[in-house]
Amino acid sequence: MVRAPGPRGGPTVRTRILTALLALTALALGFAGATAYLLTYEQVDDRIDADLTESADELRTLAASGVDPVTGDPFSSAEEVVVTAIQLDVPARHEGVIGLRSGQRPLVSQQAVEVHLQDDPEFVAAVTPLLGSDQVVLRTISTPTTDYRALVAPVAALPEAAGTRPAAGEPAALVLAYDRVAEHAETQAVFRSYALVALAALVVTGVVGWLVAGRLLRPIRTLARTAQQIGDTDLAARIPETGNDDLTHLTRAFNGMLDRLEGSFESQRRLLDDVGHELRTPLTIVRGHLELMDTADPADAAETRSLALDELDRMNRLVDDLVTLATVGQPDFVRPSPVELGRLTDDVLDKARTLGERTWLVDSRTDARTMADGQRLTQAWLQLAANAVKFSEPGSVIAIGSRTNDDGSRVRLWVRDEGVGIAADDLGRIFDRFARGDHDGARRDGSGLGLAIVSAIAEGHRGEVTVASTPGQGSTFTVVIPVLPVPDGGPDAGPVARADRPAPPTARTAVSPRTAPTPELPPAPRAVPPAGRPPRPRPGATSEEGPAT
Repeated sequence: MVRAPGPRGGPTVRTRILTALLALTALALGFAGATAYLLTYEQVDDRIDADLTESADELRTLAASGVDPVTGDPFSSAEEVVVTAIQLDVPARHEGVIGLRSGQRPLVSQQAVEVHLQDDPEFVAAVTPLLGSDQVVLRTISTPTTDYRALVAPVAALPEAAGTRPAAGEPAALVLAYDRVAEHAETQAVFRSYALVALAALVVTGVVGWLVAGRLLRPIRTLARTAQQIGDTDLAARIPETGNDDLTHLTRAFNGMLDRLEGSFESQRRLLDDVGHELRTPLTIVRGHLELMDTADPADAAETRSLALDELDRMNRLVDDLVTLATVGQPDFVRPSPVELGRLTDDVLDKARTLGERTWLVDSRTDARTMADGQRLTQAWLQLAANAVKFSEPGSVIAIGSRTNDDGSRVRLWVRDEGVGIAADDLGRIFDRFARGDHDGARRDGSGLGLAIVSAIAEGHRGEVTVASTPGQGSTFTVVIPVLPVPDGGPDAGPVARADRPAPPTARTAVSPRTAPTPELPPAPRAVPPAGRPPRPRPGATSEEGPAT
C-alpha cells in the first residue's frame, strides 16, 4: 500500500504542549515575582519614611518640652536641641544622623553609625540650604555615592518650648537619612534567589511535563503506528484500551471504526467473490455449449441458443438483484405514500396465484392504512411467496396474511408454507447475500439474493423480518413494519398507493378456509441489524408477532 509522505519539520504535539506549559509557567512565575518585588520595594520606602517621620515627631516633642532630659536644664539655643536629639537618637541599620549649624562643620553622633553623612560633601551641600527652612523637609537626594532618603528638621520650624527663646541668627537643624540603595539591596538579593528558584522550578516543570505529555500522548502515537500498519488486506490491528479518559474514548472510537471498516471490506470482498462465482458459472456453461455446438445441426443450434438465452436471463436477474441491493440506504430506495394494506393483501394474493399450483389461502386481512412503499412491499411479499413455491410441493398450502398488533402501531405481513422447512444450522445465514441452504441434499436454483432484498426492504421501512421454521413441516416468514399515520389530504388528495396494478380487484378476497391442517411452528423472531448487513434469524427464539393459526 503506497502512502503519501506526511509533513516533516514542524514541531510535534508533545513539543507544542510542553512549550505552552513552560510559557504559561514562566509567565505566572515572572508575574508573581515582579508583583512581589514592586510591593516589597514600596514597603521598604514606606518603612523608611515612617521611621524618619517618627524621629521628627520625637524631635518636636523634645523641643516642645524646652528641657534637656539628661541635665534637666532648659535649652538656651537651637544647637543644644539638636545636640541633645543626636545624643538620644539610636541610628538604625543603613541610617545616618548629623546636625547642621550655620557656617560650621556638621555635628556628628558619637554612637556607632553605618552611614557617615558628613563624609559625603555632595549630600551636605544639598541639605545645607534647608537649614533656614520654616518646615520639616522629607526628600530623596542622589549623590555619586548613593541615593538617600533624608529628613531635614530645622529647629526654627518646630514649636518652641515654653519660656525658651533660641538666640536669633543661630539656626540649627537635625538631619536624618537612610541609604536607599543599601536598604533595597537586601530585597534585591531575596528576589535574585527567587529568580534562581523559579528557573530551577521551570526546568523541573519542563522535565516532568515532557514525561507526562509523552505518557498522555502515547495512545495517539500507538494510534498512528496502528494506522500505518493497516493495509488493504490486514485490518486486524487494534489499539489497547486503558483508563476511562478522553484518549480512551478516542481509542474506542478508532477501534470501532476499524471494526466497521474490516466488516465492510470483508463484506465487499465476499460480495465480489460471490458475484464472480455466480457469473462465472453461466458464462462457463454458455462458452462450453457454444464450443461444442454443431453449427450444421439446426436442432443443436436451437437448443444451444435456448440454453444461452436462459443463462443470460439468469445473469440479468442477478444483476438486477445486485442493483436493487446497491440502492439500499439511498433516500429514494423507499418512497412512502398512503397504502391500504387490505387491498395490498388482495393484490399480492392475485399475483402470487400465478407462481405455482398451490392451495392459496388468506389467514388474515387488515384494513389498516399506513405510509409505506407499496411497490417495495409487493416485491418483498412476492419474493417470500416465490420462495414458498420453490420449497413446497404442488397442491400444498401457502397462506398469506396481514394483521396489526393490539395497539395498531405495527403491522405484520406474512407468508406461511408447508414446505421442506429450514434446518437450524441454516437459520443463521439465510438472509446473507448469495446464501442458499441444502434441502434434502439438493440446492434449489436462485441467485441467493432474494431474502437479502426482503430484509433490506423491511429495514428501509424501519422494520424487521422474522422467520419460524420446522424442517419437514414448513416455514413462516413475517415482515413487521410500523404503522405510520396517513396525512388527511381531503377529497382532492391523490389516490391511495397500492401494488403496481392500477385497477382494483373485481371482488374482495375472502378469508379462505384451510384445506389442510397447518402444523404448529415454533416461532423465532429475527431483528434486522443496521444498514450494510442483512438480518439474521435467531434460531430457537420466541416470536410474539407470528400469524394466527
